[in-house]
Amino acid sequence: MDHLTFLSRRLSVPSGQLAAPGPSRDQLQQMLAAAMRAPDHGRLAPWRVLAIEGEARHALGEFLAQRALELNPQAAQATLDKDRRRFSHAPLVLAVVARLQQPSRIPEIEQILSTGCVCFTLLQAAQALGFGGQWLTGWAAYDPAVAAHLGLAGNERIVGFIHVGSIREPASERPRPAVEAHFSVWQG
Repeated sequence: MDHLTFLSRRLSVPSGQLAAPGPSRDQLQQMLAAAMRAPDHGRLAPWRVLAIEGEARHALGEFLAQRALELNPQAAQATLDKDRRRFSHAPLVLAVVARLQQPSRIPEIEQILSTGCVCFTLLQAAQALGFGGQWLTGWAAYDPAVAAHLGLAGNERIVGFIHVGSIREPASERPRPAVEAHFSVWQG
């Protein structure tokens, strides 16, 4: 399959449809090497990637359930259970973190966008290796207690949790936006 066809068939596989096995260490290194090619104005490499796997996935889920209860003591048990399982489906979850370098001549938004390109490239690399993946955020990506629990510094932000694993159940194709609705030519 040529590269453009590969890109045009990109499809997220919901994390609940992913299972073991995940990428081997060599495959993960290939994914990471590809991600390091992300566009990077100023050569800041304003990112880092944390692998969450094995029992650490379940421990993080327990932390999320406890944190959700702190934030909302009336949280429904179903909500807490969902948070508890949030990282338990895919065998590998990659927390992609923007390391914002300020002061810098490179605006913060460009550093975050560069980190977003790391997320996208990780998904593409996983798919190229035959795995499924999904880029998720959710409340946990923006919660300061979760960031502290993961060891993030004050200048760091979670840009995405990339869930990767074998495809247990194929994802359904969904309607895509019409190009015409999102493209125009500026006439000056």
